[in-house]
Amino acid sequence: MESRWNDETAARYVEAALAAGQSEALGLRIYTSRIIGGDPDLVLHGGGNTSIKVTSEGGEALMHIKGSGWDLDTIEAPGLPAVRLEPLLETRNGPRLSDPDMVSLLRASLIDADAPNPSVEALLHAFLPFAFVDHTHATAILALADQPDMRETVRRIYGERLAYVPYVMPGFDLSIVADRIYGEHPGCEGLWLENHGLFTFADDARASYELMIEFVTMAEQELAQKGVALSGPQPSDGPEDTALRARLETALVCDGSPFAKGVFLDYRSTDAIRAHADKADLEEISLRGTVTPDHVIRIKPWPMVIEADADAAAIDAALASYAERYRAYFERNAIRTSEPKQMLDVTPRVVLVRSEGVYALGASAKAAIIGGDLCEQATRAINAAEAYGRFTPIGEADLFDMEYWSLEQAKLQVASK
Repeated sequence: MESRWNDETAARYVEAALAAGQSEALGLRIYTSRIIGGDPDLVLHGGGNTSIKVTSEGGEALMHIKGSGWDLDTIEAPGLPAVRLEPLLETRNGPRLSDPDMVSLLRASLIDADAPNPSVEALLHAFLPFAFVDHTHATAILALADQPDMRETVRRIYGERLAYVPYVMPGFDLSIVADRIYGEHPGCEGLWLENHGLFTFADDARASYELMIEFVTMAEQELAQKGVALSGPQPSDGPEDTALRARLETALVCDGSPFAKGVFLDYRSTDAIRAHADKADLEEISLRGTVTPDHVIRIKPWPMVIEADADAAAIDAALASYAERYRAYFERNAIRTSEPKQMLDVTPRVVLVRSEGVYALGASAKAAIIGGDLCEQATRAINAAEAYGRFTPIGEADLFDMEYWSLEQAKLQVASK
């Protein structure tokens, strides 16, 4: 992976920030956020987050952190709302916060009350004692992070430069655990989050960004040394069976479906997708879960698999089987939660066509395209993970906890009123 840093471009971002009455540091933060977000092998569609710590004119310690609803590749100053650091740092040694309470604290700490919600990983950004903090879900990192028992391998590759953080669900608990582990490895330059991604940090924008590039490159080299070829993003080049699309649309646009008012399908067929879709154990691999936890919120825990020649009856049967599996998954996991859960719809968001390609489903064209982009990256990561060892993402219980996160359930409660 090559660094995209350019001195002249960085200077233009600084100049624009100063002209707008913003700090040089915020200008550089916007710049490096955009070059991170501009690489689909680092982050996609709202994934990852970045921050910068500054001091206000009045001497108050602040942190600008990526806000909800913003993508790094197009982020502007409003997408990096400022929060007061002191109340965030006080949580380090305070009582455990529920994630809704954490979000309330973050909102109460905003300088601008109308700003978007700060990232749910804001506390971890705050705890790390560096000006610039970057977090990505790089494809090469995921291919290795989704392997079993990787602690010693990560140590072999990175030595003391990265500290290993076992999987913890994003939010308050991850912030506390990762901060403790950083404290046990104070000389490290980044955090390796099992089944999740990578953090890097430094007091200089370029240094933090180029650490990210270096560490992802080292992951690519580890894969290459094991004979694993990790291709870059690939354009769709395979023909689509329009009759199959029509049969899918008919089956999905029905009463009781989340797509009752219409469905948008994004079809992709690339060398990587076809290689994945042609695996003899495709369904077993697909049922293991998503390549990074937050994908489950957009594309559900697993895809539906159909044959390339599936007729209307076969598609209906596959949808019924998917719904039955999803209800059983919900019932197995909902009984162990501390609060009641509202079951989401039982319709897939991804349909894998054996040996041919993949459909991402959405209630809008944008949602379908986002799903398609996630599937394209995920397929390459899964292929590399399987070639390296065994694709082993978070287990079902953790996947359920992410999909039925209290913060996501709260959105449903608001929408239903």
